[in-house]
Amino acid sequence: MLKQSLQQKLLQKLSPLQIQVIKLLEIPTVQLEQRIKKELEENPILELEREQPDPDKDEMDAPEQEIERDELSIDEYINNEDIPAYKLQSRNFSKDDKHEDIPFSTGATFHEHLIAQLGLRILSDRQRNIAEYIIGNVDEDGYLRREVDEIIDDLAFAQNIEVDEREALDVLEIVQDFDPAGVAARDLQECLILQIQRKDRTFPDIENAYQILRHHFEEFTRKHYDKIAKRLHIDEDELKDALGEILKLNPKPGSSYSNPMTKTVQHIIPDFILEIEDEQFQLSLNNRNVPELRISNAYSDMLQDYSSNKKNQTQEKKDAVMFVKQKLDSAKWFIDAIKQRQNTLMTVMNSILDYQHDYFIEGDETKLKPMILKDIAERTNLDISTISRVSNSKYIQTHFGIFPLKYFFSEGMQTDSGEEVSTREIKKILEECIANEDKRKPLTDDKLAAILKEKSYNIARRTVAKYREQLNIPVARLRKEL
Repeated sequence: MLKQSLQQKLLQKLSPLQIQVIKLLEIPTVQLEQRIKKELEENPILELEREQPDPDKDEMDAPEQEIERDELSIDEYINNEDIPAYKLQSRNFSKDDKHEDIPFSTGATFHEHLIAQLGLRILSDRQRNIAEYIIGNVDEDGYLRREVDEIIDDLAFAQNIEVDEREALDVLEIVQDFDPAGVAARDLQECLILQIQRKDRTFPDIENAYQILRHHFEEFTRKHYDKIAKRLHIDEDELKDALGEILKLNPKPGSSYSNPMTKTVQHIIPDFILEIEDEQFQLSLNNRNVPELRISNAYSDMLQDYSSNKKNQTQEKKDAVMFVKQKLDSAKWFIDAIKQRQNTLMTVMNSILDYQHDYFIEGDETKLKPMILKDIAERTNLDISTISRVSNSKYIQTHFGIFPLKYFFSEGMQTDSGEEVSTREIKKILEECIANEDKRKPLTDDKLAAILKEKSYNIARRTVAKYREQLNIPVARLRKEL
C-alpha cells in the first residue's frame, strides 16, 4: 500500500565556498603556492594579476617596429667566418673583476665505495656475487638489516646460487673487513666490536673497552657501571678511560659516506611575520610567493556576447557557455576562499598576540600564559575546529626565532598561591633542574617532584615522568655519567 508521511529533517550542508575555505585553512604558505598553481592549470578562467599594458605606447611603437622589419640589415648577409678574430675577443679585463666559477663536485656513493673494494680482494666469481648481494642489502647507515637466512634464500631464488650458512658468513666477514670499520654489522654491538678490534688491544683501555662490548654490552647500555667495574676488576678511572674509547667509535659508519644530494632538508617558511615598533605589533602574512589572481576578461566578454546574442545559438555554443559558467563560479569561489583564508588567519593570529602579549614582547618562555584552543575560539567567535586548522602546520617569524603556532598552546595548573601557570613553565624548570644536576647522581622523578613542590608546583611523580618523556629526557639511571 502507498502511504504518505510528513517528516521534518535538519540538515547542514556546506557550500562549495565553505569547502574551499576549510581546505585552504589547513595548508601552510608553501603548499598554498602549489595549490594556486594547480588551480591556474585546471581553470582557464583564472589568471595572474599583471600590470595592464599601455595601449598608447604600443601604438607608438608599432610603426617603428614595422619600419625596422621592412629595412634590410647587412648583418644578416655577413658570414661569421668572415668576422676577424680580434672582434670576437675582448681584453679589457681589470684586476678588480670578479670571476665566479660554478663549483662541480662528484664522488663515489657509499655502496660504490664498498663495491670498489671488492676489486682489491682475490675472490672467485661465486664469492664476488655473494659479496655484491650482501653489499646491496647494506643500508645507508652501514648496517646489514637482513638476516643471513633471508639472504641465502634470496640468492637461491633470484640468482640460482645455493649457499650454506657457513659460506655466507665467510663472505660476510670479508665484507666486514672493508672500510669504513664496522660496515655490514648486524646490530650496534657487532658494529662497535668490529671497530674496536682494529685498534691495538695491547693497550689496557682498548682491551677493557673490547671486554665491555663483547661480554658486558647489556650492562653498558643500562649504564650499570658498578657491575662492569666489579666483573672486570678495574677501578673507576680505568672504567672511565675504557668508556672514553667506546665513545670515540662511530655508531653509524655509513653516515660519513652519505650522499648529501639524497638528503631532504626541510626549509621552514613562516606564514606570519611579526615586527615590533615602539612596543606595537606589526603583523603581516607572508604572501611573498603567493600570486594575485583575477578572472580573465576574455571569458567574461564571451558570456556578455552570448547574453546579447541568444538567437541562433548552436548546441555546441550552449555547452561551451555552460562550461565557462561552471569554471567562472569555481574561480570566484577560489578567489573568495583565499581572501577568507587570509582574514581568518589574521584574526586568529592577532587574538593569539593579544592573549600572549607579554611573551611576544620579550620572548621569555616563563611569561607564556596557559592557552587552549577554546580560549582563542571564544575571543574570535570561531569554531574550535577552525582554530585547530589555523594552528596546524603554521609558523610565525618573530624577533627571537621562528615558532609553530602550536607552541603557544599549553595547558595550565594552579600553584599553591592560586596563580595559574603554564605547563610549559614547569617543563622549563624541569629542564633547568636536570641540566644543573650532578651527573654522578642524577635526580630521580621523586626528587624532581619534591623540588617542584618547594617551588610551589604541587604535581605528582607520574606527572613529572610524563613531562620528562615529552621533553625526550631519559630516566635518571640513563643520565648517569662517571
